[in-house]
Amino acid sequence: MKGALPPSPRAVLLDWDNTLVDTWPVIHDAMNTTLRAMGEAEWQYDETKTRVRRALREAFPDIFGARWETARDIYYDRFQAIHLEKLKILPGADELLVALAEKEFYLGVVSNKTGKYLRRETAHLGWDRYFGRVVGAADAARDKPAPDAVALALEGSGIEAQDGVWLVGDTTIDMECAHNAACVPVLLRNSPPEPLEFGNIGPEMHFTDCAALTALVKKF
Repeated sequence: MKGALPPSPRAVLLDWDNTLVDTWPVIHDAMNTTLRAMGEAEWQYDETKTRVRRALREAFPDIFGARWETARDIYYDRFQAIHLEKLKILPGADELLVALAEKEFYLGVVSNKTGKYLRRETAHLGWDRYFGRVVGAADAARDKPAPDAVALALEGSGIEAQDGVWLVGDTTIDMECAHNAACVPVLLRNSPPEPLEFGNIGPEMHFTDCAALTALVKKF
């Protein structure tokens, strides 16, 4: 990021999958295990990365129709068996969390990963100590991009979403959620936004990786 220093955030809410950790190999494995069991064609790796965006309870009925609950159980059985052993920290994520904590910002996670698995992963990495709340799919009444999960993540902090809260993530759903919740949308991914990619819900800031965001945080 270049230019003038933006206002310091009061709180930073972070997406989880592929923002702080790389879970695409886990998701791809569990998804193809499910597709095979349901008699459907497997997806290529890039197809998984393109198609898996929404929370499972919203996406699976579209994919599997009336059989979606059977598919859900298969997916979760496989996911649970492999997700901790294959969990990988993205480069610089540790340092980013340390830098944010040192500034004493309120921190939370807002993810469309099922809450119990999300909290198991944050605890496995020892990162749960950083976060006031860790909110996953089905924890709030509605999942991202609805603002409900943001409100739940801030509950008890004394901070409102519109009071300088950053929502950091790697997908359009994250940017849409930030706009819906009146947060500052921050895009964290290698590639910059394409023209017209986000329409009127684009990010206010873009960082190519955790290290780039850490460098800004240290300036506050």
